[in-house]
Amino acid sequence: MAEDMQKAFPPSLPQLLIEDAVRAAMLEDLGRAGDITTNATLPEDAVANAVLSSREAGAICGIGFACTAFALMDPKLKITTLARDGARVKPGDDIARIEGNARAMLSAERVALNFLMHLSGIASYTAKFADLIAHTNAKVCDTRKTIPGMRAFAKYAVKCGGGSNHRFGLDDAILIKDNHIAVAGGVAKAILAARAYAGHLVKIEVEVDGLKQFEEALSVAADVILLDNMAPELLEKAVKINGGRAKLEASGNIAFDTIKAIAETGVDYISTSKITMAAPTLDIGLDIEIK
Repeated sequence: MAEDMQKAFPPSLPQLLIEDAVRAAMLEDLGRAGDITTNATLPEDAVANAVLSSREAGAICGIGFACTAFALMDPKLKITTLARDGARVKPGDDIARIEGNARAMLSAERVALNFLMHLSGIASYTAKFADLIAHTNAKVCDTRKTIPGMRAFAKYAVKCGGGSNHRFGLDDAILIKDNHIAVAGGVAKAILAARAYAGHLVKIEVEVDGLKQFEEALSVAADVILLDNMAPELLEKAVKINGGRAKLEASGNIAFDTIKAIAETGVDYISTSKITMAAPTLDIGLDIEIK
């Protein structure tokens, strides 16, 4: 693999994970007979130069995925990356150049763009939230609400946009929610049961919906307390009561016009599913350079 392409792979994601996902997408798109449009209209030995460029402002993510799509179609394609994941771009900025067999280039185009546009959309949407609270110590973070099979990639995109990752699954942290509390018989009982069950490296977070539950969670030393759907005034009270004992996470009613006031209450984290589930794609195109 060319050194320039190797640099496109994110260090936090196993290359094999990317290759497996892109290969599956390519097989889905090529179907049983391959790209019959391209094969019908272009000579087998046709060559072309192309450029991937952004058509709107945003944050880039997924360059390694795009490079992999082109390389799987033809390892001889020359791919020159011009931006790194996490870079902010403006309309017209070039992201990568591709040179070589035109059939391979056009057959990989859609899959390359699908990954690049989707992940860049998440990164860009996250960046908008992160920028709004950059003057505070709060971090915007994701949730487990992700497209099935895409969680690791979506969470990587959140990091590229300046966000923070919440738990990756049910097995890497304990998050006690309202239904757990209802069945367990209360906030304290649920936390104590979780602590008796969990290993010493596993963090315990609990969701509360008011100050009474919040103080109960503090009384048994929850590691993180999720303050669900609380107004900024109530969040400020919780921050004062907490006194730095637990990490505090706000969630619910998170939007561009509300996140600033929430962050300024002093909470540590603000979680929202919007950054992975409501993010529009970033408009990126591949254009053949005519000489």
